[in-house]
This record gives sequence, C-alpha cells and structure tokens, in this order.
Amino acid sequence: MTLLVHTFVYDEHGRSRLLDDPEDGSDMAGTEVCRTALWGSDAARALGARFLPEPATGDLYVEPEDVDDFLAECALLHRNAAALAGGGGDRRDYVVARLAHLTRAALRTRTVGGGVLVW
Repeated sequence: MTLLVHTFVYDEHGRSRLLDDPEDGSDMAGTEVCRTALWGSDAARALGARFLPEPATGDLYVEPEDVDDFLAECALLHRNAAALAGGGGDRRDYVVARLAHLTRAALRTRTVGGGVLVW
C-alpha cells in the first residue's frame, strides 16, 4: 500500500471533504513502511516531530489551525533529511521528495482554509 497526502475542507455541516489534488503523483507521502520506519521513527521523534509520527498508529488529520506548525515540522525534517534517511543520497532524495509533497499539500490548504490528511 501507499501512504497518501490529501487536502481537505470542512463543509457547512462540519464534515471533512477531500479536495481534488494534483494528478502528478504528488499525493504520495511514501510507502506503507514509511509510517513507522520514516515518519514514526525514533530519529523523527528525536528531532521533535509531533505530526508525522501519528500515521504509525492511524491517520493524521492536520487541522486548519495547525497547518503552520505542520509546515514548520516539514521544514525541520527537510533540514535533517540525511539523518532521517539513514545515509545514502538516494534515500535522502526520497525523504526530500516526500516532504515536498507534504509541504505542497499544506500550502494548498492556505488558500481554502483547509487541512491536511495523511493516510
């Protein structure tokens, strides 16, 4: 399975509704193993990640009021991508690409007042 990232808004009844996301594959947040081996890893937690470790146990909903904090976490992890990757340029590139997808999704929400779903 694949770990996906999408954007959502709440409708007038308070239900979340997924928005149309780009069709270029930028909805990929990693393979299923990334839930624990990357985003939920001890390395990510040691850096202070609090959002991205959540998919290790369930879906992550970043509420609209938390998007700026989520973006800051993505930037923190990006600065430390080599440590998260555990070495190797290809692994670092993989981490950076997935963080770019997560960041773009969060930035898309700013224009609609929505949130981010990683599942």
